[in-house]
Amino acid sequence: MKNSKETIKYAFKASIPIMAGYIVLGMGFGVLMESKGYDWWWSLFMSLTVYAGSMQYVAIDLLAGGATLISAALMTLLVNIRHIFYGITMLEGYKDTGAKKPYLICALTDETFSLVCSPKLPEGVERKAYYFFVSLFNHFYWVAGSVLGGVIGNVFTFNTAGVDFAMTALFVVIFVEQWESTKQHIPALTGVLCSLVMLLIFGPSDFLIPAMITITVALLEERKWLEGGGEE
Repeated sequence: MKNSKETIKYAFKASIPIMAGYIVLGMGFGVLMESKGYDWWWSLFMSLTVYAGSMQYVAIDLLAGGATLISAALMTLLVNIRHIFYGITMLEGYKDTGAKKPYLICALTDETFSLVCSPKLPEGVERKAYYFFVSLFNHFYWVAGSVLGGVIGNVFTFNTAGVDFAMTALFVVIFVEQWESTKQHIPALTGVLCSLVMLLIFGPSDFLIPAMITITVALLEERKWLEGGGEE
């Protein structure tokens, strides 16, 4: 019982920076949903079941524009294809998590991944319980922010121009935090370089999937090189 309390307490402390961002970003999503004519309970339902951050912002325009299911599925794949890398990284970490595993997979957002990918946990904190509570806290923050934004958007009128850029800003913050937390910058530089090259070749509307494929191949080759001691 003592370990459980320590784990919950530590998970909550670790999630506080995410709370600040998720409540604000969730509110932005709720306000945008309300501006398109969807009541707050739509924001609640989507944040509970979809919980996809940037994809939820994209989904607003898809819903408002009457997009087909196929179009929505393809767009979801494009926006969230990066989660393949998160899932591969957490294969070992989420192993033997039992009934919690489906939820842990569903709740593995960018920000949650930054907290669970390589945590340095103090003694007395249970790793698998930490994964669950961090995921649960972050999910709650997002849902709470979405509902609050939907309610506020129904009462007050906002100029929503530029609100959707908030997710881009959050990704930049995550990148900077990951950069500062490690001395090994080769993977990050590889990702940036591959993305820029694919952007120049395919253009801004079609570069995402080629960039992901190129990054995957490059990182696999780098891993082999590093495991071999950096020798040809």
